[in-house]
Amino acid sequence: MGLACRRITSFNPATKLDFFLQLEAANVGNIVIDTWLYGELAKYAGDPQQTVFANPTIELSEGSTIADLLDVLRLPTEQRGITFINGNLSAMPGLQPDLTHRLNDGDRVAFFHLKSMWPFQYRHGVAMIPEMSDAMVEGRDQGLHHSYSAKE
Repeated sequence: MGLACRRITSFNPATKLDFFLQLEAANVGNIVIDTWLYGELAKYAGDPQQTVFANPTIELSEGSTIADLLDVLRLPTEQRGITFINGNLSAMPGLQPDLTHRLNDGDRVAFFHLKSMWPFQYRHGVAMIPEMSDAMVEGRDQGLHHSYSAKE
């Protein structure tokens, strides 16, 4: 039985951070996630002054999900806008079916801030993870509106 740890490393040369968050003793392997945080979300990599982008490498236990990644980053899901997993759309503001999406070793996850807008004309042409595709089809408007908020 090994100790499962999560590692966050910020690649900002001015604020190189490397710290570990201890989890629980478990007999599990670890996976490494290539994480990109854009705009205001860059601060969740550990440098509150960073506002452009950050590229932390996150180490998680096998079987971890997007929700687990957000937890390690201490990034509230409501703060993220458009999200991609390996280039596939996985979430938009107000439509986040990816929270239970299981991550794999080497996945690249990009979180954009809420002010980033995905052009309307690409909503039917962008590759999506299965959970996002299902959510779009099952939604009453199938994602065809300009605003994604809890009020709608």
